[in-house]
This record gives sequence, structure tokens and C-alpha cells, in this order.
Amino acid sequence: MALIYLAAPYTKGDVAQNVHNVIKVADMLLEMGHIPFIPHLTHFWHFISPKPWDVWLKIDKEVLQRCDAILRLAGDSKGADMEVEYAKEIKLPVYYNIYDLPRGAIS
Repeated sequence: MALIYLAAPYTKGDVAQNVHNVIKVADMLLEMGHIPFIPHLTHFWHFISPKPWDVWLKIDKEVLQRCDAILRLAGDSKGADMEVEYAKEIKLPVYYNIYDLPRGAIS
């Protein structure tokens, strides 16, 4: 089982729909035997206790260092593109299609 970071649009378009879409992909990853990390869930944290964008990016970079791979979902996103670039810098595998990820096993 691998810890997979989901990089996807958040602010472009409907934020609620974007969060919904990422959670649906996270469910698919879980069914494949992986542990998804959904950075979009900080939406709720930000709603209660707002932080500047650069704070969220710093947190994302720290989390990425602990992940096994990153899955970049379709859609225009400056933040997701920055996360992919950072993942490449730290030699983290980058996937653009969920079906390219090997299946894991959750016991």
C-alpha cells in the first residue's frame, strides 16, 4: 500500500465540486489498496482558521516528502502544478492516470 498525494484544482471553478471530485478519486485509490492524502480537506481547516496560501503550500511540501507518489488530476491549477514540480525535485513518482498506479494491499 502506498501513500498517494492528490494534486488537483481547488480554487479554479466551484471549490465544493473540486473537493467532491478529489474525494471520489480518493475512494478509488482506497479501493485499489492505497492510502490517499487529500490536501483539499484543509478547506475545512481554512474555513475555521484561515491561513495565507504560502502556509498551505509549505504544509503540502512537508506532506509530499512523506508520500510514496503523487497523482495529478486533470484541470488548471497553479498549486497542483507547483506540487508536481516539487515532487519531481524530490524524485517522487508522478502519475497522471489513476490506472497507471500499481495496486496496493490494505490488510
